[in-house]
Amino acid sequence: MCDDYYSRKIRIFASVMKIRQQYKVREMAGEHVIIMQGRVGADMTKVISLNATSLMLYEALQGEPFAIDDVVALLMENYDVEREVAERDAVKWIEKLRACGLIED
Repeated sequence: MCDDYYSRKIRIFASVMKIRQQYKVREMAGEHVIIMQGRVGADMTKVISLNATSLMLYEALQGEPFAIDDVVALLMENYDVEREVAERDAVKWIEKLRACGLIED
């Protein structure tokens, strides 16, 4: 399990990513969400809710290539966190966006 975590972390640290342009953030019922359209005959939609931190990162990085250091820098600039905490949170944020198909390498 540790090896898997570290191999994912190394892959994230070594890559340049971009948030897919086809997905936009919408405000619905006071929440910021991304609605992903599914394929016909499958789950028609998937709603991804963004908290304040995720929204800030998403808006700051949308449309531009970025690396994990950019995410870490934004977290450190906007919150009083140490680099280690920012790196851990950046890895989690990137992994969640990748799992939802929102990031391309």
